[in-house]
Amino acid sequence: MIFSKLFDHTNLRPYATTEDIKKLCQEAITYNFKSVAINNANIEKCRQFLSGSDVLIDAAVGFPLGQSTLDTKLFETRDAITKGADEVDYVINVAAVKDKDFQYIEQEMQAIVGICRESDVTCKVIFENCYLEEDEIIALCQIANKFKPDFIKTSTGFGPSGATIKDVQLMRRHALPEIRIKAAGGIRDLATVEKMIEAGATRIGCSSSVEILKEWQQKA
Repeated sequence: MIFSKLFDHTNLRPYATTEDIKKLCQEAITYNFKSVAINNANIEKCRQFLSGSDVLIDAAVGFPLGQSTLDTKLFETRDAITKGADEVDYVINVAAVKDKDFQYIEQEMQAIVGICRESDVTCKVIFENCYLEEDEIIALCQIANKFKPDFIKTSTGFGPSGATIKDVQLMRRHALPEIRIKAAGGIRDLATVEKMIEAGATRIGCSSSVEILKEWQQKA
């Protein structure tokens, strides 16, 4: 694995301007990142700014709260793909998990994974672990094992805390080997990235990708 391809270079700020998104895309090309992770309103801009490169467009669905209706999430997923998304990161309905309504979570995951699979688009399921108990994370891993998204993901980065080593290790223990793990939220230095990889993450979502890559280059 090329180290730079671990990163989904991220700008999900609600106030990100066109110039901010252009800069994000230029950095992703320059530093050979896997993708740019952006809000859906910026997909078509990214298609223009990334033209001719192999950098993917990673769209956030139901972001950051996950509290859209299922029909809304399905429309948003299809719309993102139609506009050019190569990957989709969707936020589960955390409230349904807290209500132990795992049938709803299954319905949601099956539908969104299915849409992505039909279009050959990578699907990542955001658990938002900061709100969950260990048994709830395990239950979500078991549902993921049933519907097999490409990735399960720790966090949006907008909750009270982000990725933790403990959570990545827990997800890795309970998810099937073919389901990869994305760590995101609060990852700002190389030491943390290395710990996340050691714990089982194979994709890193962060806005500090450039600084981390430079730190890695200096270390190498």
